Amino acid sequence: MSQIPQKRSMEPPLLECMNSRADSLDSLSMDSFWLEVENIKQSTEAEQEECNLADVKTPEEGEAEAEWLQDAGLSDLIGDHTSDHDNIVLLSTLTKTQAAAVQRRLDTYSRSRRKKNKPPVRDVRDVFGVVNSEETVAEVEESGMDRSPRNKETSNYAQKPDSRGLEDFSCMLGSPGKEEIFCTDIAYSEQAAILHKGSFLRESRKIKEESALTQFKIPKGRLGVTRIGDLSPQDMKKIPTLALIELTALCDVLGLELKRNKAPKQKAKENRLFGVPLGTLLENDQKLIPNTKVPLILQALLSCLEKKGLDTEGILRVSGSQIRIKNLEQRLESDFYTGLFRWDEVRQNDVSGLLKRFIRELPAPLLTAEYLPAFAAVQNILDLRQRLQALNLLILILPEPNRNTLKALLEFLSKVVAREKKNKMNLWNVSTVIAPNLFMHKGLANKIPEGKEKQLAEGAADVVRMMIHYQDLLWTISSFLVAQVRKLNESSSRRYLFYDKRIKNLLRKIHTDKDKVEKNQAEPSKTVKVQTSLLLKDSLEVHLNNGTKAADVLRQFQKHLSQNGWSIVNTVNLLKCNGAVDSTNLLLYEVGGNISEHCLDPDTYLLDLYHINPHAEWIIRQNPSFPRML
Repeated sequence: MSQIPQKRSMEPPLLECMNSRADSLDSLSMDSFWLEVENIKQSTEAEQEECNLADVKTPEEGEAEAEWLQDAGLSDLIGDHTSDHDNIVLLSTLTKTQAAAVQRRLDTYSRSRRKKNKPPVRDVRDVFGVVNSEETVAEVEESGMDRSPRNKETSNYAQKPDSRGLEDFSCMLGSPGKEEIFCTDIAYSEQAAILHKGSFLRESRKIKEESALTQFKIPKGRLGVTRIGDLSPQDMKKIPTLALIELTALCDVLGLELKRNKAPKQKAKENRLFGVPLGTLLENDQKLIPNTKVPLILQALLSCLEKKGLDTEGILRVSGSQIRIKNLEQRLESDFYTGLFRWDEVRQNDVSGLLKRFIRELPAPLLTAEYLPAFAAVQNILDLRQRLQALNLLILILPEPNRNTLKALLEFLSKVVAREKKNKMNLWNVSTVIAPNLFMHKGLANKIPEGKEKQLAEGAADVVRMMIHYQDLLWTISSFLVAQVRKLNESSSRRYLFYDKRIKNLLRKIHTDKDKVEKNQAEPSKTVKVQTSLLLKDSLEVHLNNGTKAADVLRQFQKHLSQNGWSIVNTVNLLKCNGAVDSTNLLLYEVGGNISEHCLDPDTYLLDLYHINPHAEWIIRQNPSFPRML
């Protein structure tokens, strides 16, 4: 029996969590990082912080697991009155490694209750009916927990991930600087387990040159790629829960301990712009402009810098006057919403300083108090691909306002890097300047432990560098998560008989089959109707075969419009300035069945999608990124 891997901490106290890769960034100057730290100290020197992350306490054993289970949507498992249906629906979608991660937390929680002489919760095997991994078996035995005979007979379930696909994974492992495959069809934790079993783990990639940054490509499967924003709000609410379980499972496989801070209470300020929670800012902004996703003040700061600051040498690095920046903040507090503020009168370096100040003064970190240490500790993961997998999951866990705001910031930083020849700010320069503003929240610049400076600086800057460089990859929703959402939606409509034998029999069958696109050889083609919300006429009839893509349907619709001479009244939102209908400003949506709403990748093979979700409707809509013609 294999032993539990000794865990490295994924989250000790924030400023001690950087496990430096000794010579990975030695050739890169950290002067910009420490200059920014000094600027932060000076800007906050006279301010009394009401709450900072140094005051945040890590939950005790048992408490942390209870909070984790609650956030993972499994709080009923530890309650006095349980609702098995919701738990079984979620548990039925989990992979083997994910189920093992849940069981470990239940074991720890139960053990903590025993120590406190509290009534134990239901035995974890009454919930799962199985023991999901050799590591978990060892953990249970070491804790002295009893194992009844009825549980022994199922103890071999899912002891190790399926070894199928080892050769496929080995082919994905290329050399730094070359394009590699970033697989999203199989859960990251399952990939890590397969690589570990196949002895494919490699040493940390020591990246010293920006040109050596490995390029990753997400292969488009038959169902295309799903990006953040492609799913409906109803389905997106399920993603953070699944991502948290998957991140925990990945850390378990890698031998990392994922702990989370408990968010401190925030004291409301009277300010309207700076030092205000993102949620409050957006509520106020949405009263003026409905559906605002990013605070208007941040949009204004970024827009000002994009218009005049991208070519400014040392932008972001060269600090503006602290006195002018403070005065600028006060003027914006009083005049921003009145429309009287004149952006053309401010200096670009002052605006960049105010941008960084806005990020630092948020009552809670942009990366959240709970997960800020986990973002920082991504550097403890040895393999670059697995670091990106962890970052992808962390971004999916972020609240929507934080995620949208972070995306807007990273897109701007990419534009700064793209103008490097003019502004002398390369990717590393930008990363070292922004990192302290993201990771040294609320006075932590004064609390760097002696001897930890280099680890903190390098690790934080490299995490920011990865987020900037790989943001297109990080803002995707992996295919395996979309498949789990579909399973959740399907299972939610079913009824289960809730007694121990039924639960055991159900969960014993979980994950015995790998997710695959259904191949229906008896039905090589299909004729379907595609609805459109843009026309007053009947739906469009489309003949599907194995090669039909979403883009083909949109082109067929475009051709259909042209041939039938649709009136300008019906197609006004589809017309460009020259009056021509263009399929690039149209999108095809999958609605209903096992998904609430899904904007389809143009390269989605529709017959495959039909087999997966035959009860959905397909609707053509205008791309919201294109301006409407009035």
